[in-house]
Amino acid sequence: MSPEAWQAIGLTLRLAAATTVALLLIGTPLAWWLATTRSRWRAAVSAAVALPLVLPPTVLGFYLLVAMGPDGLVGRLTQALGLGTLPFTFTGLLIGSIVFSLPFAVQPIQHAFEAIGERPMEVAATLRARPLDAFVSVALPLAWPGLLTATILCFAHTVGEFGVVLMLGGNIPGATRVVSTQIYGHVEAMEYAQAHALSALMVGFSFAVLLALALMRRRGTRVMP
Repeated sequence: MSPEAWQAIGLTLRLAAATTVALLLIGTPLAWWLATTRSRWRAAVSAAVALPLVLPPTVLGFYLLVAMGPDGLVGRLTQALGLGTLPFTFTGLLIGSIVFSLPFAVQPIQHAFEAIGERPMEVAATLRARPLDAFVSVALPLAWPGLLTATILCFAHTVGEFGVVLMLGGNIPGATRVVSTQIYGHVEAMEYAQAHALSALMVGFSFAVLLALALMRRRGTRVMP
């Protein structure tokens, strides 16, 4: 493969890793709130989290582009802070990836928390554990399958992004050109051999992710009483 392809692969892995870490930090407390709250806002928040699952990526990318552009609310704020505008930068791509992959982090973790039930936390409370201590020492260890699933899904989903990254980041070499947009560029230039090489890599990666998830679920079913 060409140096440009390796550069796109490196940027893709960097984006996927950063997105996954950010989503675990953001998605875990949000998933806990959705799993335990009785607020009337729960349904609305849950729908908002799941919105990227049904919205076309180009629609989501367009509204993020407008929001972070020079005349958008976020764009005006970043310019006032001296940060410039975020579209067509790695930071802009990262924000778009976080929004686009949010349900892939929140939903598996939320389901894992819901599967725990209230009993372990009630026992921790009777032992005078603080809510935060009970969450860290009881809820998180019991929910580790959901956390692991969320990690794999977020990373893989970010690697496979196209619509959002193209709308928000364009196809700038070394800055915003990831594997999916690199393939798109090869096809546009009728460089099918290069497109085949990167596409085959993506197919193998996607298969490995799905196989890993299937094996995890099978192992989890075996260990359940």
